[in-house]
Amino acid sequence: MERRTIGAAALEVGAIGLGCMPMSWGYTSSQQHGERSLRTVHAALDAGSTLLDTADMYGPFKNELLVGRALKERRADAFVSTKVGLLVGGDAHVVANGRPGYVKRACDASLRRLRTDVIDLYQLHRADPEVPVEETWGAMAELVTAGKVRALGVSAMGARAARRSGTLYEVTIRQLERMQQVFPVSAVQAELSVWSREALDALLPWCAARGVGFLAAMPLGNGFLTGTLTPGQGFEPDDVRARHPRFTAEMMAANQPVVAGLRRVAARHGDEVTPAQVALAWLLGRGPHVVPVPGTKREAWARENAAASRLALTPQDEVEIARLPAARGSWD
Repeated sequence: MERRTIGAAALEVGAIGLGCMPMSWGYTSSQQHGERSLRTVHAALDAGSTLLDTADMYGPFKNELLVGRALKERRADAFVSTKVGLLVGGDAHVVANGRPGYVKRACDASLRRLRTDVIDLYQLHRADPEVPVEETWGAMAELVTAGKVRALGVSAMGARAARRSGTLYEVTIRQLERMQQVFPVSAVQAELSVWSREALDALLPWCAARGVGFLAAMPLGNGFLTGTLTPGQGFEPDDVRARHPRFTAEMMAANQPVVAGLRRVAARHGDEVTPAQVALAWLLGRGPHVVPVPGTKREAWARENAAASRLALTPQDEVEIARLPAARGSWD
């Protein structure tokens, strides 16, 4: 697989990563498939998807423990990315915690769960509104100095708050500028996909201009862009899509033209090419600093996603994808 460089630290990863969250959090019965998920991690690493993306809140903690089991045998093959800054309460309510003391304790706990001496990329999951971001970032920088972390990143997934305050990602970019004054930002993780392109306007160019890697989260639209979901199919109560406005039967039907367009492009490249691979190949074309991080707990899909790195889209494909409509249905 093609290798791509993340940030000023020149960290190399496979062009397509593996999002580990679905293996133990957010999707139906994820916690029941530990052994299958381990096989998926190994399949991804074998295919060159070296970046394993997790977080302490996924589970919580179960996802890091799962990834740690894989790393016990494959640490040299993997680029480990985990996150800090969010806590899940007993009522599943998520709160931010960016206090420096907590960040340092959380890092030590993640290292133990991941069975490693160093985290390759440590990401701030969310900025704590009660703590100046410089303080949180400074504590994370001290972890680099201590040799516990190689590089720092930011998850800009909290786009809903940014929408309410102005231009999408405006808040995130202001925070990034402040962080850069303290310690270099090596990567930013945010939603970007064929049907959700807001990051193209300002956030992606900001990263490109500063040599910051961009980890494209939800590159397959929580599974919708794979073409394997049908309107009205329903989701189990513990599946995040069950309460998601984009996944009502009405909105899934309204967004079918996006999948249909991806299928048309895929068909021009042969029977073996899938809509998901087209969506990932399109992301790779947004810049050499872009690394899609599709999440899955299935071995076959991890291999399929990795194979998208070999798909070369034509100018005709690019034009057709550019004309596809944006997703209907708010995230709010």
